[in-house]
Amino acid sequence: MIEDMEQVHMTEADVARDFAAVLEKVRQGLEVVVEQDCRTIAVIKPVQGPGRPIDECIALAEQREKERGHEVTLDPDFAADVEQIARNRKPWNPPAWD
Repeated sequence: MIEDMEQVHMTEADVARDFAAVLEKVRQGLEVVVEQDCRTIAVIKPVQGPGRPIDECIALAEQREKERGHEVTLDPDFAADVEQIARNRKPWNPPAWD
């Protein structure tokens, strides 16, 4: 949970000096609180993406199978839906920064 995330407090100068190190802390799951004169000016934290990672989905399906006593089955059209999404995927063209 985000509320339980460990925090690291850094000054604005420290962040500017080694931003790569800040991003590494975030990759490790830490929340970086950026401060200037003892005032929080930013919080950098890992993105919470939509949905679950596939390994978590598989573990959840296995858990449900044990609880219910029968296999978890997917909608028969699921694979076709995923293939269609993959086929129609367009490259992301982010807006240019000012």
